[in-house]
Amino acid sequence: MNANTLLSEMEQEFISTKNLLEILPEEELNFKPHEKSMSLGQLAFHVATIAGRNLNFAKNGQVETIVIVEHPVPNSKSEILESFEKSTEIVQSLLTEEGTNWLQNNWKLTRGGEVIAEMPTYAFIRTFVLNHWYHHRGQLSTYLRILGKELPSIYGPTADVNPFA
Repeated sequence: MNANTLLSEMEQEFISTKNLLEILPEEELNFKPHEKSMSLGQLAFHVATIAGRNLNFAKNGQVETIVIVEHPVPNSKSEILESFEKSTEIVQSLLTEEGTNWLQNNWKLTRGGEVIAEMPTYAFIRTFVLNHWYHHRGQLSTYLRILGKELPSIYGPTADVNPFA
């Protein structure tokens, strides 16, 4: 996988992600389906920022454990949508700049400066950018379904939208 292939894949995912974020009910940003769950706002903000935030971690070559478990609470739907746009710009910038040699490096997870995990950057991107993003986007679609929202197509028809009909 090279930077262009990765960017092409992520740009397709931006479309599905934006479609979900646009139907967020702002009055429900505090909704939690369970006491252990993130709120709708936290989850939506996380989904909105995973791609840019975690790809930056990949480029930097490492991240401290404390940073990856932060889940900020947004103040509004517009803050979530603006953060999503910024995230897409970060991804596009990181994957189109001249120096993408960092994609060939290893990535490290550290705790107190001590390396606790290490893997090729591409493995980190696949696992902690893309798969992580898909996982939380699936959670977001479940929250939205519980709240009675009509779900847009992500990889094909939903009970509400059939792009092939």
